[in-house]
Amino acid sequence: MAAGTGLLSAFATGLGALPVSLTNMDAPRIRGISTAFAAGMMIGASLFLLPEGVEHNATSTFLGMLLGAVGVWLAERHLDKPDASVMARQSRRGLLLFLVMFLHSIPEGTAIGVGFATGDLSFGLTTALAISIHNIPEGMAISLSMRTAGAGLARCFWFSVLSSLPQPIVALPALYLTAHFLVLLPWGLGFASGAMLFVALHELIPDAISDAGARGTALGTALGFAAMASCTLLLSLYF
Repeated sequence: MAAGTGLLSAFATGLGALPVSLTNMDAPRIRGISTAFAAGMMIGASLFLLPEGVEHNATSTFLGMLLGAVGVWLAERHLDKPDASVMARQSRRGLLLFLVMFLHSIPEGTAIGVGFATGDLSFGLTTALAISIHNIPEGMAISLSMRTAGAGLARCFWFSVLSSLPQPIVALPALYLTAHFLVLLPWGLGFASGAMLFVALHELIPDAISDAGARGTALGTALGFAAMASCTLLLSLYF
């Protein structure tokens, strides 16, 4: 049950590609606002991860944030090619965002497994459903970045799904090894939060400013943050 719901949760991430496929990325201003929107959603997601991590272990959460930011910085340096074309840089950014979301899915898979480990089937299903809904805007963030590099609907969909592949893989061992995974959970939440903040602030927002200007970037970031905040608030109210 844990692995099956984790797999459905991963496919829910792909739904975020559907509205993005209708966006015209040829216009620089729209592309910039869309990039800022993705940044706002990532900032929101990263901040909303922290309370749960701090609840388990504040020190591990904040050390995980530092490791996440440093890890992405090192990955960025490895992937960076100063003489690359604009399209190549956009593709590199999409790959970086995919890796960050892939890592972010590990603590989500842990949460699904731990939810079923309580022995309360309804609680496990509710946890999986909440994460599935939360995955949709995360899939939008990945797809928006990929669309700027010229990716089509099918590629955006499958890369979004693959970014959540750790969820069904991690959910099963987390179900049977709950105590061990709970120790690692704040590290994973902090790591994901730090990594997403780094990508949003260092990668997405500067690119958005170059395409849409400061005002368009502020608008897109605020809308993206509001969308993720609204999603998180509704989930907290109904789940």
